[in-house]
Amino acid sequence: MTRTFRQVDVFAPGPLPGNPVAVVHDAEGMSDSDMLSLARWTNLSETTFLLGPRSPEADYRLRIFTPAGELPFAGHPTLGSAHAWLEEGGEPRDAGALVQECEAGLITLRPTGGRLAFAAPPLTRYEDAVPEIRQAAVRCLRISPERVRSIRWIDNGPGWLGVLLRSAQDVLDLEPDMAAIDEKGLKLGVAGFFDAEAAPADIEVRAFVGSGDGPAEDPVTGSLNAGLAQWLMEQGLAPDRYVARQGTRLGRGGFVHVVREAGETWISGATRTVVSGHIDW
Repeated sequence: MTRTFRQVDVFAPGPLPGNPVAVVHDAEGMSDSDMLSLARWTNLSETTFLLGPRSPEADYRLRIFTPAGELPFAGHPTLGSAHAWLEEGGEPRDAGALVQECEAGLITLRPTGGRLAFAAPPLTRYEDAVPEIRQAAVRCLRISPERVRSIRWIDNGPGWLGVLLRSAQDVLDLEPDMAAIDEKGLKLGVAGFFDAEAAPADIEVRAFVGSGDGPAEDPVTGSLNAGLAQWLMEQGLAPDRYVARQGTRLGRGGFVHVVREAGETWISGATRTVVSGHIDW
């Protein structure tokens, strides 16, 4: 069938790019194998498929595939797909928000400051890493243990292990052992704070996912930043409003805006359609 197709750049206001997501509209009738096959063909970190909702509370349903398989939730695909759905003429039930149904449940989105924001889903695993995992993460990152402030599971679907380093420069300097990350099956989200007044952001973030789910280092990652925000804010390590930069070492221009209001954490970023047309699949 011929279906409407968009490729949306997420989290970069320009001129450098952020993280692309491929969005397939009108995906009814596509099988799981069709979706996985197309995700492998686009060869992006995620390809999404828009379908009619099953929940009466949702505006649409989203399925999210990497080249390796389906994810219950992912951040930049959520923002990019909402952008594409609205651009194609989607009309939310509630004028001030829209509700996405995905494997992780219902995700609320809203416009804010010219950007789209999603409410961070609850963490499905949130606990300190045991010593064996801490040691494995340190070895994979090839960093001195003294540079590590904390390591904690912050999983909201993809399986993130959060690593907080002493500084943003420590994050930028990382040269991880990707083969070891693959071997251990870890997804490492690493963050460090800037301390200069004229810093480009409040926090530097990098995401290392191994080669099984696409690029070994993800350019800009909504789900990771959502988990990091919930962790760092709860521990009093980050303020209720901050900006994270990600993708610097990859030549990307990703900026993730984080706000906590009334106990909810919101993740927002720029979205823009770069490719639009039709796809035969």
